[in-house]
Amino acid sequence: MIFNKNKNKVEDLKEEPLNYWEKESYMLAIPEEPTKELLDSVAERVSNIEGVKIITKSDLTEKEPGKIKLSYENEEYEVGYHPVNFSVPEMYLTNKYYFSEEEIEKLKKSKTALTIYMKFNDNSKKSYHLQLKLALAMIPNMIGVMDESAERMLPTSWVQMAANSKVLPSSNDLFTVQVVSDNDSKVWLHTHGLCRCGVTELEILQSDKENYNNHYNLLTTFASYLIDKKEKYQNSAYIGILSNRQPIVVTYLSWTKGIKEFKNLDMGGVKDRENGHNSKTGIIFIYKSEEDEKQGKISKISDFDNLWGDNPIFFISNEETARMKALATERFNFVKEQSNNKENKIIIKIGLPVDDKDNFEHIWFELIEFEGDRFKAKLLQEPYNVNDIHEGDERWYTVKDVTDWLIYTPKFTVNPGNAYLLMS
Repeated sequence: MIFNKNKNKVEDLKEEPLNYWEKESYMLAIPEEPTKELLDSVAERVSNIEGVKIITKSDLTEKEPGKIKLSYENEEYEVGYHPVNFSVPEMYLTNKYYFSEEEIEKLKKSKTALTIYMKFNDNSKKSYHLQLKLALAMIPNMIGVMDESAERMLPTSWVQMAANSKVLPSSNDLFTVQVVSDNDSKVWLHTHGLCRCGVTELEILQSDKENYNNHYNLLTTFASYLIDKKEKYQNSAYIGILSNRQPIVVTYLSWTKGIKEFKNLDMGGVKDRENGHNSKTGIIFIYKSEEDEKQGKISKISDFDNLWGDNPIFFISNEETARMKALATERFNFVKEQSNNKENKIIIKIGLPVDDKDNFEHIWFELIEFEGDRFKAKLLQEPYNVNDIHEGDERWYTVKDVTDWLIYTPKFTVNPGNAYLLMS
């Protein structure tokens, strides 16, 4: 890195090569009791995964990792594995996934894990799904999985439910967003896990504690867009609408270029990238207008902080909407079971056909009661494009109408993605 001493500006920056956990997806499956017999039968257990056929394999030795070439749903994958010493990072136990006190104590005492690594194919969600299945098969007595590429821990019950589901994981499951703040309320948001999906990591600079939640939603929406539509992304993406109805059109620049748009960075500057966040990562910017987009004139995310309002709209792809509906349907039995607990409040998102009958408006209802295979629910808000139903109206629906649901329990909020919380 070269600095102009007179202007204190970066003149030349270098994007470093990808790290091993960015080139491929690395997971560490932690066994409750590691044994030699467990490692000796890894390939046999992998061959028992539904849809998996082993093409070639080389067994694990003291000097070489085990390797398996397999086919799964008409695609080939190469998987490597080897045991490693393990110590769980404390920060990995404080993310959005919940662990019981017993699980945390077992993880803290663990000293060994099995590293499982593989290169993702074009369908990142399918590849991630397969890697979860592999971890579960290779270490059947696991007490957790550390997703090294995304820098987080996954509880066994979540891995089991996700691996055994007929529905692929969400794009959001494939990456994390770390929120780093300082004493002056400045915030730096950046992702981990996107490089293994064949796209750039993303970040937002000069956020703050007042606006970082909206910035977080923008970042996750854009990251999911890149995972789902990476072959369609050109120079920009239309991902939402601001409070003044202005479109949210985002783009990114490699950090080596984007960082030059900022002065006096408190976090995310050159010094913060000496040992990381210096390979394939892009800083997000917004285009203020169509003319700016044509001219390549970018604006900082913070320039729009007075336009977020109370409810900025971020788009969900048709693919993700269909996935969410499939998962909500697959796990709807949890809603019916939990409806008997009067301490819970349950809301269900229903797809209401709009007036042209070709599209749906997805809107929240409060569950009232079940009657056989149908349920009664009360509309919680006034629809935008549906004229024959209004806020407060009660109607009967079936699981076929459901696109999402939430269960508010005294301890936590449950959705289809974290329904494992109700299994303990």
